[in-house]
Amino acid sequence: MVFLFCKIPVLFLNLRQIHGFMEERYCLECGTKLIGRIDKKFCSDQCRNTYNNRMNRDENLFMTKVNRILRKNRKILKELNPNGKAKVHKSKMVSLGFEFKYFTHVYKTKEGRVYYFCYEYGYLPLDHDYFALVVNKEI
Repeated sequence: MVFLFCKIPVLFLNLRQIHGFMEERYCLECGTKLIGRIDKKFCSDQCRNTYNNRMNRDENLFMTKVNRILRKNRKILKELNPNGKAKVHKSKMVSLGFEFKYFTHVYKTKEGRVYYFCYEYGYLPLDHDYFALVVNKEI
């Protein structure tokens, strides 16, 4: 039995080099041809930021709207409650632009009373459209 060993030179190519030559890549934002790393997606930080801001615009607009309402509700509660405890009619809160469906958290007492909070300022619904306003200084 005879074995022949051929000494054929083997060329090892870097897969990244092969891939880079086969496919041209372009910036996802501006379309500029990319040079450099194989996993590069943007030509600059500005293009990366612009692209991500555009992709998240709808979500960011919704969050901005809700945060604006929460800040306004907090401001109203703070103005109506300068001493830490107060009793206010619903019409007064509504006339200042308070929106009851927006609050940051809820606190339920052992007796079953439910306080609604906009950050550290809260309110408890009472009879005849009145509200008890409170401040939680522990927050």
